[in-house]
Amino acid sequence: MSRTLVLLCLAWAWVQPLYAQVAAHILLQDSPLAGFQYHAGKTVWPRMHVGDALTLVREPDNPHDARAVRVEWRGQVIGYVPRRENADVARFMDGGQRLTARISRLAEVRDPWSRVRFEVLIPLQP
Repeated sequence: MSRTLVLLCLAWAWVQPLYAQVAAHILLQDSPLAGFQYHAGKTVWPRMHVGDALTLVREPDNPHDARAVRVEWRGQVIGYVPRRENADVARFMDGGQRLTARISRLAEVRDPWSRVRFEVLIPLQP
């Protein structure tokens, strides 16, 4: 085997673990968090950080909104995807698409609609 080929194989083997760790995604939407003041938001607020992962939970039997998507932080309900912005998220989730979410902004303001913004992401497979 030529020296160049050996070096290329070694470089490829070294880069593969790095490539596997790259997280690629499509930003589906960036939204304010609805209902923050009615759930655990106040109690968990001091521990929340920009970039924290959020869990999206579909609630098709929600009596107030058939497209409801609950938002949780570390197992605590902190609110919902706003009704006016939940159609695509619900449709993707109902179709089996895996979605992820994360906190994109935190603001110490009185208006509960302005306290937390979050991104909904579609993960891409390498």
